[in-house]
Amino acid sequence: MRVRQLALGLVSVLAAAQIPARPEFEVATVKSSPPPAGDLININIGGFRNGKLTFANASLSDCLKFAWGIVSDEQIAGPDWIRSKAVRFDIVAQTAPGTQREQLEIMLQTLLSERLNLSLHHEQKELSFLALVPAKSGARLQAAKADSAGSGNNLAARGHISSKYMSMKVLVTLLSRFERAIVVDQTGLAGPFEVKLEWTPDDGVGPAANAANDIPPSPSIFTAVQEQLGLRLESRKGPLDVLVIDHAEKVPVDN
Repeated sequence: MRVRQLALGLVSVLAAAQIPARPEFEVATVKSSPPPAGDLININIGGFRNGKLTFANASLSDCLKFAWGIVSDEQIAGPDWIRSKAVRFDIVAQTAPGTQREQLEIMLQTLLSERLNLSLHHEQKELSFLALVPAKSGARLQAAKADSAGSGNNLAARGHISSKYMSMKVLVTLLSRFERAIVVDQTGLAGPFEVKLEWTPDDGVGPAANAANDIPPSPSIFTAVQEQLGLRLESRKGPLDVLVIDHAEKVPVDN
């Protein structure tokens, strides 16, 4: 009997040893942040440079979208406060500079689970979305130079996106925020790429005609994506992954 117990114990230890530990940040802080001022479009997609992941004045929805690789609030179901201005967080987390995006996502999932007591489950839901696909003439994206990684030269504002080193995941996230719609990458392109995109938002606020310099107004985002990037935004509908928040705390636990 004693031998059998030892054998079973050894099997359990070996089985546990074969389960890889989820990656975690070396050090991280999660703090409550005061509500933001104004009513600007939120393009808080987080930043990662020299091994440091940062979110400033971010909603829980912002953090969830980064951690699970989704682009729109429509893909998150839960209490209204998770996207509210009234509940915001500042996150600073440190890891190795060369950490890949997929590892960062898992690390942030773990951090949110620990500090905000987050629990959720996944569901499939039929949703309308914009598919980003290659244009018939082919993509016009130039591959990013390796030494541009982490250069911090990314610019994103209404009517303008510019970067020397941008993944397709970041591009569709930005397009989704500016268009207030789900944008799904279906280009099949790996990236990263150099990206420069200019358009006139639907409300006309953004790059526009400059009479003094005789500069014509920028096109709509649909035309700009096709003419400047060699891609297309096509309206589609289909099942997409939705995060259903079962529980989360508004106040993070002590760091």
